[in-house]
Amino acid sequence: MKKIEAIIRPSTLEAVKAELDSVGVNGLTAYEVRGFGRQKGHTELYRGSEYVVDFLPKLKLEVVVREDQLATVVEAIIRKAQTGKIGDGKIFVTDLQEVIRIRTNEQGELAV
Repeated sequence: MKKIEAIIRPSTLEAVKAELDSVGVNGLTAYEVRGFGRQKGHTELYRGSEYVVDFLPKLKLEVVVREDQLATVVEAIIRKAQTGKIGDGKIFVTDLQEVIRIRTNEQGELAV
């Protein structure tokens, strides 16, 4: 099993969610996060004062999939989250040792 963590633009969430649903992803978790990378933030003007916004709002998605679904799910995220501009985000893939469904005590792939 694999855990996919994707940092994406908030504006792409609905498209990514719909695409993941179409490729068979049964569930995901989304967090509102803030951060920066190469984009380094930007300056804004508020009531005549200029200030730097260096932590930009992003969304972090977590999806757990079987190994055979990995490439399809990663491609689906890229297809809908990619705008071609700096700040599109990143995808991290890690191995998962174990998954347990609390309600039924199912373990491993049965719990996904």
